[in-house]
Amino acid sequence: MSDGLEWPPRYNIAPTQPVLVIRRKPKTSVRELSLAQWGLIPHWTKDPSLSSKLINARSETIREKPAFRDAFISRRCLIPADGFYEWERTSNGKQPYCFEMNDGEMFAFAGIWDRWTGNDGRAIETCSILTTTANDTASKVHNRMPVILDRHNYDVWLDPEFANMGELSGLLKPWTDERMRCYPVSSRVNSPKNDDPECSRLLPVENNAPMLFE
Repeated sequence: MSDGLEWPPRYNIAPTQPVLVIRRKPKTSVRELSLAQWGLIPHWTKDPSLSSKLINARSETIREKPAFRDAFISRRCLIPADGFYEWERTSNGKQPYCFEMNDGEMFAFAGIWDRWTGNDGRAIETCSILTTTANDTASKVHNRMPVILDRHNYDVWLDPEFANMGELSGLLKPWTDERMRCYPVSSRVNSPKNDDPECSRLLPVENNAPMLFE
């Protein structure tokens, strides 16, 4: 892992902002921790503005989409987190929910990364989060969810030389429903300007908030 990387707690990371990524150095078992911009810029594109449109990659079609295919083959990463947000459409607008593990433990999304170099020689490393169909808990809010990898599969996912696409695709499934919970949070999280503990705090029931889903 990389030493000296400073990363203050984040409570509301928005697309195109930096996120932590874990990768494995080729031909070694050494993992490294670094930062990448959330929103993939394929190395071959001439249009870096694609980043804001490629924050997520559907696992069902990742082997077919040119923007994601090469990265899926050899540039896979983990994106650590202890929660994520999804929004439910209601008659009063969008209600955000925070999803986390029942025990509050950290976990890791399945990610892919790429390195894009501009005409001025400046290189930008970017990433996308893979998504899959929602499990029962997530489906109460949204029909999709990020792919969360079991820690026993981290080594396979991070190995840039592992090329069994069928086996890798088999890892991209909904997370075990019984190990996850979600709860309503304040609409403060709707603005990327807000990034503090209040963003992920349980919305009080007296505000007519929906109940906790477990």
